[in-house]
Amino acid sequence: MLKKLYDKSRIWFAVVWIAAYCILMSVGDALSEMVGVEKSFTLVTGLALSAVLILFMRKNGLSVVYGLCRSKSSAGTMLYYIPVFIMLTANLWNGLTLNYGALETVLYVFSMLCVGFLEEIIFRGLLFEAMRKDNVRSAIIVSSVTFGMGHIINLMNGSGAEFLPNLLQVMYATAAGFMFVMIYYRTQSLLVCIAAHGVFNALSVFANEADLSLEIRILTAVILTVITGGYAIYLALINGPACDNEKQS
Repeated sequence: MLKKLYDKSRIWFAVVWIAAYCILMSVGDALSEMVGVEKSFTLVTGLALSAVLILFMRKNGLSVVYGLCRSKSSAGTMLYYIPVFIMLTANLWNGLTLNYGALETVLYVFSMLCVGFLEEIIFRGLLFEAMRKDNVRSAIIVSSVTFGMGHIINLMNGSGAEFLPNLLQVMYATAAGFMFVMIYYRTQSLLVCIAAHGVFNALSVFANEADLSLEIRILTAVILTVITGGYAIYLALINGPACDNEKQS
């Protein structure tokens, strides 16, 4: 069934995966809250979706097509990914705290690693690759914007996200999406994107946000947007052989 849909329309295949991911992970969060163990069902859902995607790609020889391979650009060209490392520290800028018990912390960390894998494969892999042959610029914009807008779901899934902080998250998530898609475009590899995305989300479990003022939240969002957006613009302007070679699928 998945292969038939993939062969018929890669764009619709990506759209179906985006919808399935958003719905099922939200259901996982809701069930976790119902049983009183944070991210318990979320992790199970994330692992199941990840397994299905990995098996599908391996069975059909698509792992390299969707970036599960080594980078084809030098670390120097990518500025040694320094902006990415700076971004990874953002959740620790206000200090460290333990927001959950030991079990829930472990469940949270691993569920966020699954989120990093799934969102990079779906938005940077499936969606971007489905569109890039027709128009690379449109593919970059759509991949970035849909990734950022997808975070609005936090306002509708009962997670308790506040309106303005969530809008700020959408802003820097869009910039981060732009950065990740440009890393993928330049390197033809999603490994750095998957690792960075997963670690960034996982570290949020240790973020000390209890006493953060609105001004600090806004400043943090602006800094993250400037760092990730600026790095993405740099990657868009440099010349590199990797981006000039169309992938063979």
